[in-house]
This record gives sequence, structure tokens and C-alpha cells, in this order.
Amino acid sequence: MAVLKLLRAPLKYLQGKGALLHFYQETKELGTSYLFVCSNSGYKNCSDKIKKSFEGSNCELHFEIFKGISSVGEINRMREIVQAKQIQVVVGIGGGSAIDTAKATAHYEKLPVVIVPTVVATDAPCTGLSVIYKDDGAFDSYLFYPRNPEAVIVDSEIIANAPVKFLIAGMGDALGTYFEARACVRTDSPSLENGGIALSAMALCELCYKTLLKNGYQAKLACENHLVTPALEAIIEANTYLSGVGADNGGLATAHSVYNGFTALPECEETMHGSVVAYGTITQLLLESAPLEEIREVMDFCHKVGLPVTLKELGVTEVTRVRIAAEKACIPGETIHNMAGDVTADQLYDALLAADLLGQEYFR
Repeated sequence: MAVLKLLRAPLKYLQGKGALLHFYQETKELGTSYLFVCSNSGYKNCSDKIKKSFEGSNCELHFEIFKGISSVGEINRMREIVQAKQIQVVVGIGGGSAIDTAKATAHYEKLPVVIVPTVVATDAPCTGLSVIYKDDGAFDSYLFYPRNPEAVIVDSEIIANAPVKFLIAGMGDALGTYFEARACVRTDSPSLENGGIALSAMALCELCYKTLLKNGYQAKLACENHLVTPALEAIIEANTYLSGVGADNGGLATAHSVYNGFTALPECEETMHGSVVAYGTITQLLLESAPLEEIREVMDFCHKVGLPVTLKELGVTEVTRVRIAAEKACIPGETIHNMAGDVTADQLYDALLAADLLGQEYFR
């Protein structure tokens, strides 16, 4: 029997310059007491706008700076605050860790959650999952939720004033969305939500890729100069909504397995998630024997916006180290096994080095 097609997304998505000034209006039906789980920069950049949106209301607002990791202990600390203050709505403000902490807190306390990203470096805001760590910072588990966030609110002015490296990394994460979903469709593999991949999901994934090509470079220039332009708005939507909802409902393949593999290399610890996913996308296209024109289109885009096309740009200077990453990327359960014909560690190793050879041509 064919897998039933499944589509999930946030109940509400709001984006634009000054969007946080509408926070209360867009969330007032959820409750009257709010816990804001904030990163330091999230509190600094967002709290004034949010407080202004609540002027004249009778709501209670509690802002809490979280300790940097979406750990079991930190989640439990937030749960205690929720219980002590009889919180009705949990809000995550910041990057991925603050968002994941808020999602987990809301899930365990059976409360609605609202997400306010301050960077768009990954597609985490719209997804129905969190990465959870042990208190010592070691990976613990993935936590999958029965629903996606009640609302995601992105203030484009906040994103325009964040370091451009986050926007670029988000484009790298978004770059894999269409190609990984396409690979899953070819093998009838399930989406991240363990459902069949609908036509609507593939349409979002393809639009994500086309939006990157059309607007990526202009958006990078705008962000570097702290300007909110139509191109920047388009890339914010691509990095956050199109990529997040697309990946949730489209599935993963080689590109994200490559990222997981490279986490085994200490020299890549400072390399951002999206940068490795972008390199993994090029590698996936080589494994698929994609048309050279398509490979060149992807590599041209990466080079133009500042995403890596060589191993050196990822932090790897000794190519023999790549075999360690290739073996980890191919362990049982990895999404690389959604590829047609499967992929061995030897095949991935060769493809990773072949991608590097193509990338080096940009620097000759």
C-alpha cells in the first residue's frame, strides 16, 4: 500500500519589517500569560518591539534568558518557570537553540508555542522537531512533535541587522531542500514527517531553489548594508518557510548526511550547518550523475553568495580525513540511504573529493 501523503506547516506565518509590533495582535487568541525564552541578543533586539505591541492589554509577560544550549536541564528549568507562573504561551526568541528549548518546553507542558527567529541560518523555526543535548553539551536526541508551531513571526529588520554569515548559511541549508526531496520522490522514501511526499511539498521545494537563484546575491548585498529589500524578504522566506516546510514534507538525502558526517571532524566545528549542507548538495548531484549544467548552476550560485565549493573552505586541508566523514555519513539510519541504488562510504568519499576538484577551478 502506498504511503499516505502528509502535509504539515505552522498555523500562522508572519514576515516583514516591523512584524514584531504586531506580535500581540497575531497571538492574543493563544493566552494571556507569556514566557519568552530568549537568547541574549534576542532579548536585546526584540523585547522593546514586543512590549510595545502589548501596550493596553492585560497580559503578563515574563522574559527569561536561556543558557545557550537546548539541554535537558535547561528545558526542565523553563518548565518550572511555566508551572510557577502559570504560563499559557511559550515563545522562543533567538537562534536554533533558543527555538528548540521553547518548542520542547511547550510540548512537555502541552502549551502553544510561538517562534521569533533573530537569524535565518537554518529552517528550524517552521519545523516540528528539536535537537536536544545533554547538560554537558553532547547530543542527546531528536524530539519530534505532533504539530508545528502555532505561529512564526519574522521581523525582517532584525534579520537585516544580523551578521550576513547567518543569511548565507541559511541559503546553504535551503539549497539542499529541492534536491533532497527530489531524491526521496525517486525512491518513494518518506518525508521527515514519515508521510508520502505531496505535489504541494515538491512545489514549495522547487520554489525555494528558484528563489535562491533569483534573489540570493542581491539579498546578501542588502544584508551586508542592513537594508530591507524585496530580495532580502524573498530569501528570508526561502530560508525560513519554503525550506522549513519543504524539508519537513519533502525529506532528506545526501546533503544532510554529509553534514552529519563532517561533525566527526574537529576541524569543521566552526563551520556552519548550512555551509556543509551546500557542499553536500553538490556532492549529491555528482552521485546522481546530474547534468553538468545543473551542477554548474548550483556551484556558480554557491561561489557567488559565499558558500563553500572546496574542502579547504569547510576547514579540511587533509583529504584523507574525508574518509572519516564519509563513513559516519553512511551509517545505518542516515538519510543518504534514501538515494536510488543506495550509496556506500567509498562512493561518497570519491564524490566528496570530485566535488572539491570541480570547486578548485573557481580559484585558478
